[in-house]
Amino acid sequence: MDMTMAVQCEGVAKQHPHFLLQDVNLSFEQGTVMGLVGPNGAGKSTILRIIMGLQKPDSGSVKVLGHSMPNDQVAAKRKIGFIAEDMRLYESETIEFHMGFIKSIFDTWDQEYATKLLGRFDLNKDQKVKGLSHGQRVKATLMLALARRPQLLVFDEPTTGLDPAVRKEVLDEMMNSLQDETRSILFSSHNTLDIEQISDYITFIYDGRIIESRDKETFLDSWRRLRLTNIDNKPIPDLPNIRQIQQSGRLCAVTVNDYDDTTIDQFTNAGLKVDAIEHLTLEEIFLNNVLHAKALKNNGTTP
Repeated sequence: MDMTMAVQCEGVAKQHPHFLLQDVNLSFEQGTVMGLVGPNGAGKSTILRIIMGLQKPDSGSVKVLGHSMPNDQVAAKRKIGFIAEDMRLYESETIEFHMGFIKSIFDTWDQEYATKLLGRFDLNKDQKVKGLSHGQRVKATLMLALARRPQLLVFDEPTTGLDPAVRKEVLDEMMNSLQDETRSILFSSHNTLDIEQISDYITFIYDGRIIESRDKETFLDSWRRLRLTNIDNKPIPDLPNIRQIQQSGRLCAVTVNDYDDTTIDQFTNAGLKVDAIEHLTLEEIFLNNVLHAKALKNNGTTP
């Protein structure tokens, strides 16, 4: 396994009473952002907790920043900042108390940076946790994670429940943290807009499996929707890259997942007139992948 990789998972599986995570292969380089997209219950949090050493996989191997997990998790966790939706702070203590607590554990703590983040997030270090709103709690935990200058930031649904203004603050600061070119981010969400905004690589997860994983630009460029006119009611060619067909009379919309320069010719040679070619949003691509995976599962085929 390459030491330049931020995370490498190979053949990872984990059995829970009502859920099976299986054959997870996931990797991305240091200095990049990997976004995990999946519906609730798809396995995103399980993957992150295995990567963090909080759960042990039943099979497979995991390396984080060159450290084998969970065996080397003590060394690895000194380099990781982790934020989860259900993280708990001490309710009766102040933000300043938590800053001092983190500083006492991590010698990489940057007090000047922490002070700047307090200002950017409009947080008062004397505020007690029990008086913070949900958005303020998220910003406080983000400040605590960032100010110790970790090499890898792991975020489990960090923007859930945030209003648009706070969500933008959080995402902007996540992006600012990447000014250090060796820092990496692993970010899970069911919000494709957040993932599309900050990710270099994107992985779709459904029913405990990775169903697609590519760099963002390839995702967005390879999926297209073709608006066609079927003048002579010719059959639509049976191409392996067709994912969806919608017809209304002689008009049809065909979604393909491997668009290239030959795609148009394949339809025009079949007697179809191409009226328009449209890019898909990441959300449309994700939903199409999930529907395809569901169809394969219902047919007894592995995605």
